Amino acid sequence: MPRPPDPAKRRALLDHVRAYVMRNGLTDLSLRPLAQSLGTSDRMLLYYFGTKERMVAEALALYERRPLLRTRALLETVGPPADVAGLRRFMEELWRRFSEPDVRAALPLFLEVMSASVLHPDRYGPVMRDVVTEWTDLLASVFRGLGMDENLARTHATLLTDASFGLLIAPLADGHWERADAAFHALLDALESGWSTAGGR
Repeated sequence: MPRPPDPAKRRALLDHVRAYVMRNGLTDLSLRPLAQSLGTSDRMLLYYFGTKERMVAEALALYERRPLLRTRALLETVGPPADVAGLRRFMEELWRRFSEPDVRAALPLFLEVMSASVLHPDRYGPVMRDVVTEWTDLLASVFRGLGMDENLARTHATLLTDASFGLLIAPLADGHWERADAAFHALLDALESGWSTAGGR
């Protein structure tokens, strides 16, 4: 009976895989040179992960510096915003986390994987759908905590999630991060008064 994969070694491999693909990108990723750089074999990587695509998606999903994971941890530590002013501060802190150098450096790769999940769902699965859903669910829970009903909370969460993704993607092409930052704060300005009348205190 074959021995099951070692969880500690599997996790270590995922950390190395993530570092490798962040340096080299996804487009020309090949298992053999990747395995050589990790001091293992392509057969061993397939033994642990099944497919190259599953391995990459899992490596990124476990990245502790992902803003989604850190935002969840923030909510668990300090609790959700209690009023509109707190919500504004929370959204500004969330946006700031996407401006940190290590997160920004990883954005092209995350975008590449999410795009691949749309173009090749048979290989990469619903990565894009899952990321959007997770962010929307998280923000909707924050809005519900301010007293919004479910439909309005999900509408505001969808707007912020979708708009934020657009504001993160465009500067990858044109480099205008300062414009994206100003646009995000303008979006908050436009929405903030509606939060008060929709249930926020």
